[in-house]
Amino acid sequence: MISLKFNSTKNFMKHLLLSDTFNHFQFVEGEIVTFNTFSIDGYIQKAFFDSEENIPEYASWEQLRDFCYSVIKGRRTPLSFKFIFRLSPGNTKKLLLQQNLDFQPEDVQGLYLNIRFDSAGLQCTTGTSLKSFSMDKSLEKTWDSMVQKFFDQKNIEYMLL
Repeated sequence: MISLKFNSTKNFMKHLLLSDTFNHFQFVEGEIVTFNTFSIDGYIQKAFFDSEENIPEYASWEQLRDFCYSVIKGRRTPLSFKFIFRLSPGNTKKLLLQQNLDFQPEDVQGLYLNIRFDSAGLQCTTGTSLKSFSMDKSLEKTWDSMVQKFFDQKNIEYMLL
């Protein structure tokens, strides 16, 4: 687990709300505090859909980004927000294979980005969750490294805390 503080809130928010930078992440949950508190559960209600098509467990950020933007935009800065993103199962599987890690995709509960904005600024904390206990920290270290590479590639400047 690592914690990052972003150097430019404006640049990060542009990537978060106005571009496709985070679109392929799954949205687990979020909370936006403006004049009210808006809580969003990213869990997809499969009963809403007509067929038994391949429906993921969580919505993508792409599906919820415009809604979140509509709550955040305005003359006043939100008091706070927090979003929990998860790497999709397909991308988790790719990561395990590409990095030759000794984990099975079904053993990984999730690889997470916890993004938080408040009066202290804008921060991101990584998280790794396995379905069973393991002393092997190679996945956690790989995920932490990949997150930093992701931000570097997107020109999102940060400071490691």
